[in-house]
Amino acid sequence: MNGDEREERKALQREILLGFWKVHILHHAVEGPVVGQWMLSELRHHGYEVSPGTLYPLLHRLERLGWLASEVDPGGGPKAPRRFRTTPAGKAVLAKVRRQLHELLEEID
Repeated sequence: MNGDEREERKALQREILLGFWKVHILHHAVEGPVVGQWMLSELRHHGYEVSPGTLYPLLHRLERLGWLASEVDPGGGPKAPRRFRTTPAGKAVLAKVRRQLHELLEEID
């Protein structure tokens, strides 16, 4: 991949796909608590090129917004993974995003 292709991929990720990653995170965190390493694998499974240096700040930003809540197993030791789950506010955001996505898909199909 040449420099122009790398820049184009970075722009696509920054401007469009970052929102998709957030929707994936909220969706999976509704289904049950998620940990960062699993979320990285899940996003990569869907073809997204996400690094830990991008994902973890994103998880913490969603938490600061009140859309995710996290906890660490107190008996898990110093390396215990932080588990994220969707809050009621995050569920409301996800519901709104779903409605908007359905509307958009109808329009562009």
